[in-house]
Amino acid sequence: MIRMRISAKGRYALAAVISMAQQYNNGEYITVISISEKLGISKIFLEQVFSSLKKAKIVSSTKGVQGGYQLTRTPSQITVLDVLLSVEVSLFEQTQETVSDKAPDIEQALRSSVFDVLDKNIKQTLSTITIADLVAEAEKHKDYNALMFYI
Repeated sequence: MIRMRISAKGRYALAAVISMAQQYNNGEYITVISISEKLGISKIFLEQVFSSLKKAKIVSSTKGVQGGYQLTRTPSQITVLDVLLSVEVSLFEQTQETVSDKAPDIEQALRSSVFDVLDKNIKQTLSTITIADLVAEAEKHKDYNALMFYI
């Protein structure tokens, strides 16, 4: 099986946004510290992640005692693509040319039949998966784990 490599920053951003989405309906601001403790991710690393999420307008923040972060849209309006585009610098960069100087015909064949097709399909797939979908999936697994019996 071929797997796309998503950086730790991308994986942590997705996990943090899903965690926030699980608490979306309570309307409270969520601190980086609480997400860090819940998910076991470095607070310093999460602060970098949230800086990128804020620049991309996926989260907003407020300072003060009741401060923290909130999602700017409902979980059903945020896609996996939105989150990854905010933190993954190189994931969607154009593929570098391979043999364009000596074999432009092969270069064009690679680009049009492989690289462009992959890019299109990855973006299309990631844009159809919402954070709400991932929250629902996490809930299914939470229920499954809660029903485990040990003898």
